[in-house]
Amino acid sequence: MYARRRHTYFAMMGLCIGLFVLAWGVVRLWSVPVAVGMCVVAMVIPPVAAMVANRRGPEDRWWDDPSGDPQSDEWWDELDGKKRRPH
Repeated sequence: MYARRRHTYFAMMGLCIGLFVLAWGVVRLWSVPVAVGMCVVAMVIPPVAAMVANRRGPEDRWWDDPSGDPQSDEWWDELDGKKRRPH
């Protein structure tokens, strides 16, 4: 899944750069408002691409990773029901 997100990110960023280059290299010769509109669309793509690239999938078990603090990990394990406190 990581590779798919990375490929999608680079495709979206390539589309963004392509829109900018096409808008100001070609389209502005015929219509400046259309070129500006293309740039506005291109301006929205990078934040969306970052959200797509950093999205967590259902197989990404980031919440199960230990934090490195034994006391905190023990506390979270107890809350999750992984370890029971002795009575």
